[in-house]
Amino acid sequence: MSKYNNLRSLVARLRDDLNNPTKPVSLLLIFAYNRTGKTRLSMEFKDAGKRKHKTKNPTGTPDTLYFNAFTEDLFVWENDLEGDSVRRLQLNDKSSFFNAMTELALDETIAQYLFRYADFEFDFTYKELPAENGTVSKPDYVSFRKGDETNIKVSRGEQNIFIWCVFMAICERMLDGHESYQGKKYLYIDDPISSLDDNNAISVACDLAKLLRRATTRKDGAGVPAPIKVIFSSHHSLFFNVMCNEFGRRIDGEPRITHKRYFLHRPDGDGAYTLQATDDTPFFHHVATLAELQHAADPAKGKLYTFHFNALRSVMEKTASFFGHRSIAFCLKKLSEDDLALFNRALNLLSHGAYAIHEPTEMGEDNKELFRRILREFITRFEFALPGILPATPAPAPAPEEAPAQ
Repeated sequence: MSKYNNLRSLVARLRDDLNNPTKPVSLLLIFAYNRTGKTRLSMEFKDAGKRKHKTKNPTGTPDTLYFNAFTEDLFVWENDLEGDSVRRLQLNDKSSFFNAMTELALDETIAQYLFRYADFEFDFTYKELPAENGTVSKPDYVSFRKGDETNIKVSRGEQNIFIWCVFMAICERMLDGHESYQGKKYLYIDDPISSLDDNNAISVACDLAKLLRRATTRKDGAGVPAPIKVIFSSHHSLFFNVMCNEFGRRIDGEPRITHKRYFLHRPDGDGAYTLQATDDTPFFHHVATLAELQHAADPAKGKLYTFHFNALRSVMEKTASFFGHRSIAFCLKKLSEDDLALFNRALNLLSHGAYAIHEPTEMGEDNKELFRRILREFITRFEFALPGILPATPAPAPAPEEAPAQ
């Protein structure tokens, strides 16, 4: 575990990881809870890339394309309070983010992505703005339609997924080598799934993984490697878990993506940052998954889908591996002997497929209760002791001697 007193020193570490002359990596995956400072970290990384440096960056040219909360804030609703009919999403034309929108011809690419996640359509309206050599066309606003309905107001989740599709389309053009993005060396993506349900979160994660594979293995027109290094951060444990799975597996015919996984934490709230590698130590993000599963299993506030069995099975597999065992049988044997066969059958049948979430289905009441029983016993029997991170469970039973606290 490494400690950093400020964001600037932490950013220096991340850039060193990506540019290490002896063992560079192409991708950094960072898990951190909300209020840790992920957005500020992404902005400091971006700012570091445009500071003038005698040898590294004498002109102060920005080297990072980024997505974070600031990107989402470039889109603001105009709700037509007077007429209550012409609703549109206004774009901040002062931002350089939209500078090349006209020549990029993004509409078709945006629509291809949006079709995967939503059932509404969009239309950009452009305007001419003064520039050094005359005028430049930039998008003014975007309106939405569905069927015969026009100027519709989409939900916050739909709005965010549309903005994300715009960003993905821009990334496509950057990887194509468009002149507007010459000099960009890094892609920094922070929490792209705010307000999205789990189904869209998984779909976005799978599409993003494909895009990042392309970025990290990119070649120029002459076939010379010209990779874009990537930093991805999230507080969403399920999303993060999918990303780790995607880059942890080898795809036939494609090079292995060199990457590191980190848990970013601020033990004192406002104090120093700690960066914990999760490759060869306990998987902090899987402990975070347990906290999320507890929330989903809450009868009053949560909602359980069949793919949550997959997430629980994944945590149990990692726990068994941590204790030196090859299968979840090790974990199951520590649970209720009377229900061992039932628990084993449920985890095998209800967690099939790659993620079991491509067509998410809410659990039936019997399966919900069964899931809660397995989860409750698992957390009770194995003490996942991370003070200040995972809330303690009420009245935990002592862990078995063979399974000391993680």
